[in-house]
Amino acid sequence: MDYSLIISNLTNPTLLFFLLGVIAALIKSDLEIPVQSSKFISLYLLFSIGFKGGMELAHGGIDKEVAITLGLSVFFAVTVPVYSYFILRRKLDVYNAGAIAATYGSVSAVTFVTACSFLADKQIPFGGHMVASMALMESPAIIIGMILIRKFGNEKKAAGGFGHIIREAFSNGSVLMILGSLVIGIVADEKQAEGIKPFTSDIFKGFLAVFLLDMGITATKRIKAFKKGGWFLFLFGILTPVFNAIIAILLAHQFGVHDGNAFLLAILASSASYIAVPAALRLAVPQADPGYYIPMALAITFPFNIVVGIPLYYGLLNLL
Repeated sequence: MDYSLIISNLTNPTLLFFLLGVIAALIKSDLEIPVQSSKFISLYLLFSIGFKGGMELAHGGIDKEVAITLGLSVFFAVTVPVYSYFILRRKLDVYNAGAIAATYGSVSAVTFVTACSFLADKQIPFGGHMVASMALMESPAIIIGMILIRKFGNEKKAAGGFGHIIREAFSNGSVLMILGSLVIGIVADEKQAEGIKPFTSDIFKGFLAVFLLDMGITATKRIKAFKKGGWFLFLFGILTPVFNAIIAILLAHQFGVHDGNAFLLAILASSASYIAVPAALRLAVPQADPGYYIPMALAITFPFNIVVGIPLYYGLLNLL
């Protein structure tokens, strides 16, 4: 593997802003992004990547590779929370194991967006259907996590029931924005869509840099709450993403998925949700401690994937 990829990634302006956020939190600076501004930027990033993906999907259509990629996405969304649950049960109770399993079966939209930017910098093409893959992986893990909690927990029913869980999963703002933007991109007139191209493309990296600055601050602050989990959860948050990414790369290679799409599949399989899943589980599984699953996704796996994972998975892909 070309280790210079990691060094090169460390000089990427968007990543440097993430590191600036980490430094700001460590030195207890008063630097912060207003909550409403951060929410707006998050929605903007989802809108931009969803809309562009929809446009590309409409232009390219659905072929064998698209079907295979979507199928592999669902495969990871179902299997990752199952095997993760049984590993986590060695140290945690049913509720926390189920919540963390659901977190790692779902995806991080920001990691996906950053990976798309990485591919764009290297001029490596990828399909718009990968946005659909991300959308498909967002919700099933929540349902699987709840099934595991119901089956192995002491209580027969988790708070809110399945109707509430499904409603939370699909009405969550981030899920609705990415799905809605994807659909709009598919049905939008191509000529008229040119009018918003400056908003969806030209300013994208600037907003991504500011958002990663905010994520750096937030992730560093969250890590303090995670210390009670010990080395077991820390190693789980690092090794599980790498394992999932390797399996994704091998399966994608076996099925003939193109490099750009295979790379993004590895990113999706290796990421963990710190937005959609916590929002859905907060009321559905009040017994689960957010001090475990949020810091694991946001303060361990997210920074690892952004700094090391993206160039690492790209390097592993090039070995095949």
